[in-house]
Amino acid sequence: MPELPEVEVVRRGLHAHVVGRTLTRAVLTGARVARRHPAGPEDLMARVEGAVVRAADRRGKYLWLVLDPPDDDPQALVVHLGMSGQLLVEPADAPREKHLHAAFDFADDGPQLRFVDQRTFGGLALTTLRPDPHAPPPGPHAPPAHAHGIPEPVAHIAPDPLEPAFDRGLAARRIKGKDTEVKRVLLDQTVVSGIGNIYADEALWRAGIHGRRPASALTRPALGRLLGHAEDVMREALVQGGTSFDALYVNVNGASGYFDRSLSAYGRTGRPCPRCGTPIRREAFANRSSHFCPRCQVRPRVVRAPRR
Repeated sequence: MPELPEVEVVRRGLHAHVVGRTLTRAVLTGARVARRHPAGPEDLMARVEGAVVRAADRRGKYLWLVLDPPDDDPQALVVHLGMSGQLLVEPADAPREKHLHAAFDFADDGPQLRFVDQRTFGGLALTTLRPDPHAPPPGPHAPPAHAHGIPEPVAHIAPDPLEPAFDRGLAARRIKGKDTEVKRVLLDQTVVSGIGNIYADEALWRAGIHGRRPASALTRPALGRLLGHAEDVMREALVQGGTSFDALYVNVNGASGYFDRSLSAYGRTGRPCPRCGTPIRREAFANRSSHFCPRCQVRPRVVRAPRR
């Protein structure tokens, strides 16, 4: 599924093309696209009509539009991109995509916002906003929090490395407190959000750490460096539009990112490590794949209990 850089690319496109506009109509095709909205698609369509889009926000891999309805408190339209969800800004008379599940019209008669999802794992939900539980205490030096709040379904997600609320030292301490493989902890969105399989492999390669090393065995400075590498690689990916291995992960104009050309570990099985030349190795990991250099990232030794 798309990770932080790919979702941030979409958020920026929404900010440029949708924020400030008034919704006049929403058309949802079928009930599956609104299965996360308990009241169903008809309720969602009715409640967004007349709402002004105040912001396009994100935390980690989670994306939402802040809507200001005419007769209600601000709401969040949470967009779950799933494995193949796309938000596209297109003319209203453009041909309908084969897997179009939702279309939004605006009062200015400008381009539509469309939700396209080939594999149908994504969807839409309208929910309330609450104060950000991770916002720092107010003060002259406190970084800005999400001005409109956080959607209820996102409140349990930890800050991501690209937002002001992220505390690298705190995240390193939380990771060290986990007695499991460090890659597994990196993928835990309640510890640090936004990092998925691609950028976990890349950050671990840059840090020279094998993903199966116990998180508790790493020093806090090493974990801090690892998180720094995760931030760096995601910022670099963001500049290049994210990582698109096929036509699924695109921006709102349908353009693919090209950071896959700059990857050092992920997807490079059998190719030489850019640092030492040793062929990159791939192994199964938690229903995914891990990619690493067996020389730069030494696999931890497994101490087995003696047989009796």
